[in-house]
Amino acid sequence: MTAEQSKTTHFGFQTVDESQKAGMVHGVFSRVASKYDIMNDLMSMGIHRIWKDAMMDWLAPRPGQKLLDVAGGTGDVAFRFLGRAPGATATVCDMTESMLIEGQKRAEAEDMAERLDWIVGDAMALPFEDNAFDVYTISFGIRNVTRVQEALNEAYRVLKPGGRLMVLEFSQIPNDLMQKVYDLYSFNIIPVMGQIVANDRDSYQYLVESIRKFPDQDTFLSMIRKAGFEQASYRNLTMGIAALHSGWKI
Repeated sequence: MTAEQSKTTHFGFQTVDESQKAGMVHGVFSRVASKYDIMNDLMSMGIHRIWKDAMMDWLAPRPGQKLLDVAGGTGDVAFRFLGRAPGATATVCDMTESMLIEGQKRAEAEDMAERLDWIVGDAMALPFEDNAFDVYTISFGIRNVTRVQEALNEAYRVLKPGGRLMVLEFSQIPNDLMQKVYDLYSFNIIPVMGQIVANDRDSYQYLVESIRKFPDQDTFLSMIRKAGFEQASYRNLTMGIAALHSGWKI
């Protein structure tokens, strides 16, 4: 076994070979695809919608822009972007085809069909040319990528000069007491909810664990800067349960 082959990463709290993670994540999202949207509403008590609206407020979509929404799943972010930017187009890219299929069933997808593309692809090796998009977004997806830095490097590559990166992801609450309260909810309620609603406790156990393994706000900000982005900054949402990170390709 070579050194490259023996590299490990995390899958939730498990240590796995890097070569295994993408397939394991694909399995999780294939299993939960049909219940993904309703579980998002239940787990966050609908707050994820407010976070995505806050993302759009900071992003300020402009007419005619080309959006690439990676790990775009069922299209939530793309629909919001197109709703605010007349004449804009969006490409939803996700490694899990069943998630894209669920997105195409939504009423918004039919209404916006001429402005939308749905592409199966890997965040670490995007099937797009250099300098192709004005905006790159990824929401609640980058923590599932095997090598996060490579995904950020790819985001930089496919953005045009002057393009904008924006990441919405679960993060770390800076208050220790509030973090403990949130952990109690996450580990004791969300997997049970997953079992009841989606008949899949293990997938939601992984999703909770993956949040705890993701870098904190400042560490992730440094990774964005390492990828080449400038004017990088972040904003906490709901005390830091989630965070928005922004950067520009200048």
